[in-house]
Amino acid sequence: MNNKTPILFILSGLPASGKSTLAKLLAKEYRACYIRIDSIEQGLRDLCQMDIQGEGYRLSYRMAGDNLKLGLNVVADSCNPIKLTRDEWETVATSNKADFVNIEVICSAIDELKTRLKTRQTDIPNLALPTWNDVQKRPYDSWTKARIIIDTAKKPVNETFRELTEKINHYLNLTKHGSNNKPETT
Repeated sequence: MNNKTPILFILSGLPASGKSTLAKLLAKEYRACYIRIDSIEQGLRDLCQMDIQGEGYRLSYRMAGDNLKLGLNVVADSCNPIKLTRDEWETVATSNKADFVNIEVICSAIDELKTRLKTRQTDIPNLALPTWNDVQKRPYDSWTKARIIIDTAKKPVNETFRELTEKINHYLNLTKHGSNNKPETT
């Protein structure tokens, strides 16, 4: 019987930062349930013909909670731009007796981020991708809590993913041994 504590990996970051690419790889690496806000929100738009506010997040919290209760790891892939949703994701983990790891994915090279926004494609039918102008207007609260920061700028995906898993393993090792050290913030 496996009595390991499940982990909620909470990925956050702007569109085109590389978040979904890393989230999918993370789900494979940690054999985790993958919950993607974009898929849920677009599904709601398609099925219910409604403007989406927080509904996608609320459904995602429930899905994540159901899987954490089963003892499964979960990867939550969302922009997670405001303190409220960040806190709510953490509550999903703690209320289901799971650990959580906050991961902020950034692309520090603005020109590269703009290019990614212009050239990327989606595998979600009917999803309208944001433009650079949309991203600039999007609210994005400053972080007040410790998190792992992973910068995807000017690095191949495999190198970025290796760096991410090293940081996660370091953090999990610290928490396993009861260290009060916070995860890396750079």
